[in-house]
Amino acid sequence: MGISLNRTTIGTTIKEYTLMALGMFLYSFGWICCILPANAAGGGATGLSLILYHIAGGAISIGTMVLIINAILLIIAGFVVGWNFGIKTIYCVVVMSIIMHFLQVWFTTPDGWVAQIITARDALTVPNGTIVDLFNLQNRLLSAILGGICSGIGVAMCFQQGGSTGGSDIVVMIVNKFYTISYGKFIRLTDGVIISSALFLPDVGIDGVIYGFVMVAVFSYTVDMILSGNQQSSQIFIVSKDYKAMADAINNEAKRGATVIDAMGWYSKDNSKIVMCVCRKRDLAMVLKIVRNVDPEAFITIGSVMGVYGKGFEALNKV
Repeated sequence: MGISLNRTTIGTTIKEYTLMALGMFLYSFGWICCILPANAAGGGATGLSLILYHIAGGAISIGTMVLIINAILLIIAGFVVGWNFGIKTIYCVVVMSIIMHFLQVWFTTPDGWVAQIITARDALTVPNGTIVDLFNLQNRLLSAILGGICSGIGVAMCFQQGGSTGGSDIVVMIVNKFYTISYGKFIRLTDGVIISSALFLPDVGIDGVIYGFVMVAVFSYTVDMILSGNQQSSQIFIVSKDYKAMADAINNEAKRGATVIDAMGWYSKDNSKIVMCVCRKRDLAMVLKIVRNVDPEAFITIGSVMGVYGKGFEALNKV
């Protein structure tokens, strides 16, 4: 029984980390092979890395920039809010940075193997060997939209496995240590500032900024669609005989609050307990895995919540 359990755990872990790596590949592909050659701006730590890349004249790869920025944010968060961010976040940041670095070498340099393949076929005029040339996407808008879709799918896959791309998520943790601000509002604010700052880059310009906002809109919509709905939070009701173990697991493993409610099954007239949990949609898959591990026969209902106010969510006085 122990051996079977260990094999199941190991298999699940390998699956999660493999899917996160695949998600980071799609995320990196969207940025390096679509957004970068379209000269579009972007938000988050990757968007900031793109701006620094242009300022540095391409001296440092975007993957290296992403790794440096996230490393600094992780260190600051460690001292400010504690070292309790998961290993999955560090894993995703490292994998994403490595993939971005190599994709930039392979796709966006004349000596990259993708450029050499396209040139050998002599089917297109290839100035840089980018994905734009590969698919003949001469329209920068189409390239930015494709980048938003690919990166959105990648991030959603990462969220479903309990991972995170760092960046803005880490900054939100730091800011919420001192001020209560909703995740959605903060992301919109930071993305707007980062994308707008690209106006000062001659390589990007006003059109690149517009494409950047389009890309962020497509990215957000893609993530929402994959994560089943466009609401920020989900409310979960769990009916289980092991309600104590269930509530403890949600508290300790998912780091989310849980409320136990007295109830009665009207058909059986038996008293029962309901565990209620409200979580961000990106945490929903992790909570469901915890429920399955504690009690596979639990009865569960999930609903989208229009607004959540209180500790850990949006402050009522900020509305």
